[in-house]
Amino acid sequence: MRAAVYALECRGTWSVWISLDLTVDIWWWSSASSLSQGRGLVTVDKLVLLSPALPLGWAVKLRDSFKQRGGMRSWGTKEWGQYVSNVLEPELKEEREVGGIAKEELLYDGISLWRLSEQREVCIEQDKKNNDCRGNDLDYALLESEAEQLVHAVDGRSLLQPEIEALLAEGLPELLGRWRQAAQLAHLQGRLQLTAAVGSHAPAALGAWARQLPAGAGALARAAAKLPHVLWRGAIARRAVSRCLRCGSAPTGRTACAACGLMGCAYCEACLALGRSRACALLLRSAALPAVRCTAALDPTVAAGRWGLSPAQAGAAGAALGFLAERRERSAKTCPERFLLWAVTGAGKTEMIFPLLEAVLAAGGRALVATPRRDVVLELAPRLAKAFPAETLAVLYGGSAERWVGGRLTLATTHQLLRFHRGFDLVIIDELDAYPYHNDPMLAYAAEQACKANGSFIYLSATPPQEMQRLVRSGRLPHARVPVRFHGHPLPVPQHLTMTSVQTCLKRGMVPRSLIHTLRKSLEREAQIFCFVSRIAHIEGLLVLLRRSFPGVVIEGTSSKDPFRTEKVPAFRSRAITLLVTTTILERGVTVPRSDVFILDADSDLFDEASLVQMAGRAGRSKDDPAGRVVFASPQWTRSQRGAISQIRTMNIIARRKGYISKDVSR
Repeated sequence: MRAAVYALECRGTWSVWISLDLTVDIWWWSSASSLSQGRGLVTVDKLVLLSPALPLGWAVKLRDSFKQRGGMRSWGTKEWGQYVSNVLEPELKEEREVGGIAKEELLYDGISLWRLSEQREVCIEQDKKNNDCRGNDLDYALLESEAEQLVHAVDGRSLLQPEIEALLAEGLPELLGRWRQAAQLAHLQGRLQLTAAVGSHAPAALGAWARQLPAGAGALARAAAKLPHVLWRGAIARRAVSRCLRCGSAPTGRTACAACGLMGCAYCEACLALGRSRACALLLRSAALPAVRCTAALDPTVAAGRWGLSPAQAGAAGAALGFLAERRERSAKTCPERFLLWAVTGAGKTEMIFPLLEAVLAAGGRALVATPRRDVVLELAPRLAKAFPAETLAVLYGGSAERWVGGRLTLATTHQLLRFHRGFDLVIIDELDAYPYHNDPMLAYAAEQACKANGSFIYLSATPPQEMQRLVRSGRLPHARVPVRFHGHPLPVPQHLTMTSVQTCLKRGMVPRSLIHTLRKSLEREAQIFCFVSRIAHIEGLLVLLRRSFPGVVIEGTSSKDPFRTEKVPAFRSRAITLLVTTTILERGVTVPRSDVFILDADSDLFDEASLVQMAGRAGRSKDDPAGRVVFASPQWTRSQRGAISQIRTMNIIARRKGYISKDVSR
C-alpha cells in the first residue's frame, strides 16, 4: 500500500509522520493548535507534505530515520526533495536495478508547503488529486468512538491489513469501510503503531533481542545466518538491517507489487504461512503498556490445598511466584525477565502453572501459555477452562475458529505468537526444547515480541537446552527444579541391552533373542510397550518381524506420516493395542498407564540426550505402576545414553535429598 508522509514543525522542533488518511491528521493538528492558543501547548508552525502517496516502506523509513537539521524552517520544495532523495537513495538504487523508477525527480512532484490556516483546504485538494475525494465532513465524535473500538479490538496484537479486516468482519463489521481513519486517529493519540511489515531497522534493538535467545550462542549464530547485511561481532551489528518486523527474519525475495507500484517490493518467506509480510504491507500494532506486577509469593501449603499440588510442585510454584513478585533492577529494560521451571517428565507441569496464572489474572494482567504443538493445545484447553471458569479462554492454533477471540487468558501454538505485540504480562513457554520452537530464531523472536517489555517469561521443560543448563549452574538464570513425579516415586533408570541395529535385523529377517526375551518380560507383566525407532522406514519391516515373534499380541506402528495416528494412539492407551512401534512423534505429551519403553538404535545420532530422556519419561508415569521399565537397545554405548541416564539419576538423588521420595521406596 501507499501512505502520505509529512514533516511537522511544532515550536521549533521537527518530526515526520505517516498517514493513512490526511483528513484526520489535518483535523488533529488544527484542533491541537486552536486549543493551545494562549496556553503555551502544542503549536503547529509549519507542515510540509513530502508525498501524498509514497510506498509505505519508504514512508516509514523517512519517519524512522528522520534527524532534524539546521535551517529546515527556510527550506523550499527543492531542499525537501533533495532530503527525501538522499534518505531514500538505497531504495531508489535497488528499484532502478530491477527496472523500476528511473528518475529521482518523481519524488519532488508531491511536495508542498502548507500553512496551518490553509491545511484543511489543501487536504481537500490533495484528496481530489488522488481520486479519493472524501471532503472534510468527518463526524469526529463518531471517529473517536470508532478509534476506541479499534484500539480495544487490536489490543496486544500485531496484524497485517488482511488480518485487521478479518478481525473487523467478525467482530466490528461497521468499521470495515472506515478503519483506516480510526487507525490514523488512534496512531496520532499514541495508542496504535503504524509501520511497514518489512523494512530497515536499527541494529541495537536487534542485538538486544538476539542476546536473549534461550539457546545461547548456537541460536545467535543461526539468527545471524538468517539476517544477512549484518556484521556480527560479539552480537553487535554495525549497521541497520532489513528484516521482517513480524518474525525477525531477513526478506528473501523481491517482486513487482500492484499495491505500491514498485518493481522490487521485498517480502518475507519465513512467515508466509500466516500471510504475506512485505515492505509495503501495513503492520498495525497496539501501543505497549507497562506490565502488572504480582505483589506476594505463595505459601506452598496454600498452593497444595488450592490446586492439589504435591510438596515438590508447591515449592516450585512458590519459587516462581516469588520471582514474579520480586522487584528487580533490570539490566536489559527492553527484555522480559526469565525463570525456568525444570520439572521431570510426569511431574505435573500444567498444575504448577495454575498459581502463576491465577496471580497475574488477579492483578489485572494478561497471561499466555504457548506450546509448540497443536495436540498439546487441544489437550490443555479443557483443563485451563475448568481451572479458570470465569475467564474467556482464547485457544489459538492453525485453523482455529477462535482466531479473533479476545481474553485475558490465551492458549496458543508458538507460531500464533507472530500475531501478538507486547500483549501479555506473563508468557509461559511449554516444551521450549521441542520442535519447532527449539532452534528456531523466528519463534523465539515472536515470543519476545508477545511479552511486555517489563513482563515475565516462565520456561517449562524436562530437558532444557545445554546453554540454559549452563546459565542455571552459573546462577544467571533463576529457576526451580521439580525432581520427582506427583506420585512421589523415583524415575525409572534405563537399562542397556546390547543388540544389533534395526537395519541389520531387517536384513537378516530376525529379531535378536535378547530383545525377544526382554519384550516377553514386559508382556508377562501386562505392560503397554512403546517401541521407539529412529527412522520411519524401519517401522513396517519391524512390524513383520515382531508379529512373527509374538503372534498373539496386537502390534501396530505409527509415525508423523500415518493418517490413522489419531486413532491408534487412543487405541494404545485403552489397551486395544499392546505394542506400538513409533518414532519420536510420541516422545512427549502421551501418558499411557502401566507402560514400558524400548528404544531401539539408542545410539543413533537422531536420538540426543534430551530425546532419550523424553522417551524414557513415557514409563512409570502412573501411580499404580511407577516402576515401569526403560531399555536402551543398541550396538554401541554413546555419550547421549550416558548423559540421559546421568540426568535421570541426578534428579532421583535431588528428590531423595529433599525428602520427596520416601527412603523405604524400593526400586
